[in-house]
Amino acid sequence: MANNGTIQVGVIGAGRIGKIHAENLATRIPVVAAAAVADIDLSAAQELAARLHIPRACSDYRAILADPDIQAVAICSSTDTHARIIVEAAQAGKHIFCEKPIDHDLAKIDAALAAVKQAGVKLQIGFNRRFDPNFRKVREMVAEGKIGQPHILRITSRDPAPPPASYVKVSGGIFLDMTIHDFDMARYLIGDVREVYTAGAVLVDPEIGAAGDIDTAIITLTFENGAIGTIDNSRKAVYGYDQRVEVFGSGGMVTALNRTPDTHLYSNPEGVHSAKPLYFFLERYSESFLAEMQEFIQSIQHDTTPPVTGEDGRAPVLIGMAAKKSYLEKRPVSIREISH
Repeated sequence: MANNGTIQVGVIGAGRIGKIHAENLATRIPVVAAAAVADIDLSAAQELAARLHIPRACSDYRAILADPDIQAVAICSSTDTHARIIVEAAQAGKHIFCEKPIDHDLAKIDAALAAVKQAGVKLQIGFNRRFDPNFRKVREMVAEGKIGQPHILRITSRDPAPPPASYVKVSGGIFLDMTIHDFDMARYLIGDVREVYTAGAVLVDPEIGAAGDIDTAIITLTFENGAIGTIDNSRKAVYGYDQRVEVFGSGGMVTALNRTPDTHLYSNPEGVHSAKPLYFFLERYSESFLAEMQEFIQSIQHDTTPPVTGEDGRAPVLIGMAAKKSYLEKRPVSIREISH
């Protein structure tokens, strides 16, 4: 920590998610100084640094890791670089915020987590939906026993438009790219998953199928505590970004509905009309991106465990692998099949 108490953070990756985190670090968290931004596209790093008055821009992230004045890094680069940069950042003694997923390979994930443990640095994984005030309220009510013993979880997660096939090919597939957020939400709300059973199809874009993926899925979850759940995914909801959860239990039910730009209802002879859901994750989860970064910084300030640990980052990857195996083999798959 700098002499004035400021925590200096370097941002690695100046793409869509890197811009969000850089802006929050540079303008919305008073105890932080965004010290540098790196991107393999130097012009992207320079443009972001200039806009946010970040003093340094570079094309090689290792310059950030070599800077002794930088205490922490936010890894927002492509997924295939996450595990390697985690290891290098840990060895450089930096605290680490890393976007999900850590990797698509369990051996690389475990090597990264081992490096973090050996170095004694903090690692937080970017499952931002946990920090959404609506979903957090659901979690609190379930944890407080307000709905009794949880019996059924329902998660709906549908994107407003499908990604290009070029993205699908490198994304790890729907389960490790899109549904991974829902697997984390399921663990956050209910607990560890024991078994998954997947039905999937290509109903939105045949190019996604040609790229070897699916765009529509329903996944049934069986939890270790006996509860059961469903996740339904689509890559295209024509009315906007559809993000809802419901937990039903022995003593009641709690639901979180979609966020809309406003809450007006207009009634006329044709029906009752309201605003469509916020269009995409940048709008829907803007406050959760800030909240997760604030809590990461607080964990450094107060030397506490980050709220989303490396193990929390590993578990949804296991569930995603089990979901894909279930889809391909058309049978229920135990998480233990993947982890052992």
